Amino acid sequence: MKNEQWVRGKNINKRKRSLINCLLKSAIMKCLCTGDQLRWMDEMATFGLGRTRHRMATDNTNQVDPDEYTIEQAESNLREAADLNHEEARALLGRMEFLKGHKEAALSLYDGIDFRGAIPKMKAMLSSLSADPRKQHSRQSGEPPMQFSAVVLRLESLYLKSMALHDLGRYKDAAEECSMILDIAESALPNGLHRGSSVNQNKLHELVCNAAEFLPELHKLAGSTQEAISSYRQVLLTNWHLDPATVTSIQKDFAILLLYGGCEANSPGLRYQNGGSFVPTNNLEEAILLLMILLRKCNTKQIEWDPSVVQHLTFALSMSSQWEVLAREYEEILPSMLETKERLHSLALCYFNEESDETALRLLRQMVDSREVNSGSLDPVILRSWLLASKFCSDKTQYAKEAADFAKRAIAQSHKFQWSDVESIGERLLGISLSTQARFTSSDSDRVKLQKDALEALLNAEKKCGNDPDVLQMLALEYAEERKLDEALKYAKRVMKLKFGSDVNVWILLARIFSAQKRYAEAESVVNAGLGETGKWDQLGLLRTKAKIYISQRQFKNAIETCTQILAVIQLRTRTFGAAMKFLKGINNDRTIEMETWYDLAHVYLSMKQLKDVELCLSRLKAIRSYSSLYWHATGKLHETRGLVSEALGAYNKALDLDPGHVPSILSLAILLRQLGNRPLPVVRSLLTEALRLDRTNHVAWFQLGLLHEDEGTASAVESAECFQAAALLEETAPVEPFR
Repeated sequence: MKNEQWVRGKNINKRKRSLINCLLKSAIMKCLCTGDQLRWMDEMATFGLGRTRHRMATDNTNQVDPDEYTIEQAESNLREAADLNHEEARALLGRMEFLKGHKEAALSLYDGIDFRGAIPKMKAMLSSLSADPRKQHSRQSGEPPMQFSAVVLRLESLYLKSMALHDLGRYKDAAEECSMILDIAESALPNGLHRGSSVNQNKLHELVCNAAEFLPELHKLAGSTQEAISSYRQVLLTNWHLDPATVTSIQKDFAILLLYGGCEANSPGLRYQNGGSFVPTNNLEEAILLLMILLRKCNTKQIEWDPSVVQHLTFALSMSSQWEVLAREYEEILPSMLETKERLHSLALCYFNEESDETALRLLRQMVDSREVNSGSLDPVILRSWLLASKFCSDKTQYAKEAADFAKRAIAQSHKFQWSDVESIGERLLGISLSTQARFTSSDSDRVKLQKDALEALLNAEKKCGNDPDVLQMLALEYAEERKLDEALKYAKRVMKLKFGSDVNVWILLARIFSAQKRYAEAESVVNAGLGETGKWDQLGLLRTKAKIYISQRQFKNAIETCTQILAVIQLRTRTFGAAMKFLKGINNDRTIEMETWYDLAHVYLSMKQLKDVELCLSRLKAIRSYSSLYWHATGKLHETRGLVSEALGAYNKALDLDPGHVPSILSLAILLRQLGNRPLPVVRSLLTEALRLDRTNHVAWFQLGLLHEDEGTASAVESAECFQAAALLEETAPVEPFR
């Protein structure tokens, strides 16, 4: 009886297994015939292991533990159903586990597949796709090395394995698996793979595209920036025939990595360099090239408009000071993609940095719409434009008045809308522009009023923004210009504490204030401290101040040594940067500093009566720029020392022809004419008045004007005394170099 029951149960189980195998065989054969892998997965979930386990667990006639239905049994059933080998069965099961979210179970299945060992067979199969039809026909006489569907299945398993490793945080291992897909495809299909007519070809193309987009991200997550850069180049320069959206995303991500990745990329290898094509030499060039390509795509409507592309391109081009190129890019953006006000504001910013002030102001004036302001709803873009115009024009004499008007408008609107931050910026810019007007006004009463208003605006800015170092530095400069040196020193020290000694201009200002107080030892100590806190490329201003301190104390030997040091730094910087100097911000003034240093050396040697050395300095000046007012003024001084009055007068006149505002040449000409005594005194008066208009704090001009009053005999003794008194006061508080 027991034997009969056992036989009957065995027959029932056999019939059930046969039924399951038939269902599996039907599903798998349908998959292999159609190539529809995802549909097969759905059918697998319906008719396969899930339902089999459920039946085995609920069947009263066959009490079998679900866990006893092992992977080996599943593989056996799959092989039995569709003639799959061991590895293909694991690939199918691994995909099912991955889609269920069982990443570790999927990895355990994929680890049993020898992907590397199958690479030659996969390459051979893929190579046959792009081979000559006649050769392909001859190969078909024998058995193919591997079925195309099996190749696609293995590549898909590699991709899913990479995704599983990514989800588990094993980014380096994931990148190795993902790169294997691209290496196989690139080696077997050098001309790329288009979407084909079969489902498997489309599946292969999709897998390669996904892997191409996924691999660089894996390298970035693994911290391998150089590998990420190489994979980006491989993806973009290989014929994968990616869809436009994917290419756009990859190009943008690559440009962002180059700009902000913090790693200098190696130059592209020879394999990526085509004859006659442009090859970027650094991160910035490569990023700019990618972003300009993306912007062209936007302008031609190949892709959707992406404002972040313009933002990244603006950063990249501004870093390389390519303002003209950036302006051209803004001009080419379609009107429908960028608002007119934003475009004009950005263009104005480019032209201001390109020092095309008139063009930039013209663009900003176009943006100012009085009707919008009067309506009570001010566009923030216009407010920013007012502040921008005031910022770039506040220190320029010809635009200072207009800069003050822009600042006043911004202050009025910010006060109306209670924008305290904007109001403080506006007050600071108003103070700078009023101070600029005060320095160059011809009326004493206007100058006093403008100085008072400028100081009031800066103090208002200080109240609103607290310890803003820029505002405090402007206050220190303003007090120093008015020769209120104690107040200036107090603010300069506050700025030094706030900036922790990182700003070389603060060190220079502090040293000049000490020199104006005739505290030369402290001024020299400040310069030495600044030299210790700043880089050698930023030390030229400090060294010039140090040389001037020595000249003021007639320590000519130390002055010559310091000037020699300045020239050595300039020469070293020129050799270091070479032709790239013109693109580096802050180095464009090297020629000017070099000329001023030779000019100072010429005057030092004149004071020492070493005329041969003066001639050497003049020859260096002439070699740099023969049409410089510095050269002709120093030449005039040499002629005057030798008693060649006529030649000296000619040199001074040439200097003024080149630069009518060169105050030392104006004063030298006026002094020489007054000493000759055979020239009309009104000419001398005109020259001295012009010198004081350009530099109200020049004590030499005030002293010479007092002497002129005495020579004329028409002015009262009070006027002469006032000139001498002003000269004495200004000389007593004169810095070794101008504060600004």
